[in-house]
Amino acid sequence: MFKKLKYDLDVVMKNDPAARNRLEVFLLYPCVHALINHRIAHFFYKYKMYFMARLISQISRHFTGIEIHPGAKIGKGLFIDHGMGVVIGETAEIGDNVVMYHGVTLGGTGKNKGKRHPTIGNNVLIGSGAKVLGPIYIGNNSKVGANSVVLQDIPDNCTVVGIPGKVVKKNNNDIVVKMNEYRSNIN
Repeated sequence: MFKKLKYDLDVVMKNDPAARNRLEVFLLYPCVHALINHRIAHFFYKYKMYFMARLISQISRHFTGIEIHPGAKIGKGLFIDHGMGVVIGETAEIGDNVVMYHGVTLGGTGKNKGKRHPTIGNNVLIGSGAKVLGPIYIGNNSKVGANSVVLQDIPDNCTVVGIPGKVVKKNNNDIVVKMNEYRSNIN
């Protein structure tokens, strides 16, 4: 757990020019507190102690302004800059080294059972106020523009903006092939 915490602190130091030292980040950054609390809540959630998991989650939300459901799966190095209003749903999965800004929602689109929240790849940047909704996939190294509403899969190495979100920049030519490979790996 301490290795993950050190890694998370280093990610904040790397991504936030206002961060001066690890102690300051550890004591004063709500994203760090939210991640520590999430890891504790997720532990209880995995062992079906749902009340304790939700209690920790809600207390954390009260103090940090960041709501992370205890069931969400989060990789290492998540950095939530100015995290007020961030919501991460129960079946959301977040890869490594993801950067999110305030007001981001990783939410569902209805009351369906099962997987209903997005899966975010590695090294993804999600801009302020973006809404990523439903059981969709955001590819590795992709960027979601501020205030975008993303309702469909986004391939690796793309930039998506708008309402609804549309890919505006593609860094490779085999996007359709990669998405078909991804979908065949899921099924």
